[in-house]
Amino acid sequence: MDLNSHKSTCTNKPALPCFSRCRPAALKLNALTWSPYRNKHLLKPINIDVKAGEFVAVVGPNGAGKTSLLRCLYRVNKPTSGEIMLDGQNIWSLSARQCAQRIATVLQDTGVEFALTVFEMVEIGLIPRSTGWKRTVSDIDAINRVLALLDVAHLSSRNFNSLSGGERQRVMIARALVQEPDVLILDEPTNHLDIRHQLEVLALLASLPCTIIISLHDLSLAAAYADRVLVLKNGEMQHYSSASNVFTKANIEQVFEVKTIIDQHPITDRPRFSFYLNQQQD
Repeated sequence: MDLNSHKSTCTNKPALPCFSRCRPAALKLNALTWSPYRNKHLLKPINIDVKAGEFVAVVGPNGAGKTSLLRCLYRVNKPTSGEIMLDGQNIWSLSARQCAQRIATVLQDTGVEFALTVFEMVEIGLIPRSTGWKRTVSDIDAINRVLALLDVAHLSSRNFNSLSGGERQRVMIARALVQEPDVLILDEPTNHLDIRHQLEVLALLASLPCTIIISLHDLSLAAAYADRVLVLKNGEMQHYSSASNVFTKANIEQVFEVKTIIDQHPITDRPRFSFYLNQQQD
C-alpha cells in the first residue's frame, strides 16, 4: 500500500489570498548537534534537506529530541556544531528581525497570560513585516481572513486568556499565518484540538504554500499529510524519507517498541495504524 497515494504534491498547493508574500524556503541541516552540556550531545548529528514547500513531520517517542530540534530551527537553541541553512544562508548570520520575517513558530503552550483580545493576539504576527504601529485596511483584512480560516472569527473580541486550550492553539496558528512566513514550524499543534479541528488544521497547513516542519505524536496524521517524515530516537536521526518508507512494521517496532497492524481506512484511503505491546499475541 502506498501511504502517499492520497496526497497532492507541494507544486499543486493553491495560493491563498492571505499568503501573497510567502516565498517557500529550502532548509538544509548539516551535521547539526545541540546540547546544553559540555560533553554530551542531546541532538546527535542530523543531516537533512527540506525542499521549498515541503511538509515535513518530525516524530519519535517522548524524549527523542523533537522540541530541541525545532528550537534550533527557529533560533532559540544555537547549534553546538553544524549549521542550519535557509536558502543557502546560515540562519545565525541573519538578524532576529530578518529571521522573524521568514520563519514563524507555533509552540505547544504559550505559558504566559496575555491581557489581549484574540484580534490583538493575531495582530502581533504583523510586527516582523511592519514599519509602524498603524494598521492598514489590508492588514485588518489579513487578520480577519486567518481568523476565519482557523474558525475563530467569532472569538475576535474575546480575551485570549478566557479561551479553551484548543481555541488558544488555533489563535496562535492564526497569528503565525498572518505573518506570511516562508517557513512555518509547529511543535505538537494538534495536542489541544478535538478530532475535527485536528483534521481541519492539518488539511489547512498542507494547503499552504510555505515550507512546513511540524512535530506530531499521531503517526496516522503524519502519514496522511507529510511529504517526508523525520524519525528521532534518543536525539538521533533514525529515518528521513516518505511515509511509505518510514512507517513499516519493523521501523515502528524499533523506534517505538510496539507492534503494529497497518491497513487502509475504508473511507479516506489513508493509512491506519493499530498498535499493541510486544508481549501481546496476534
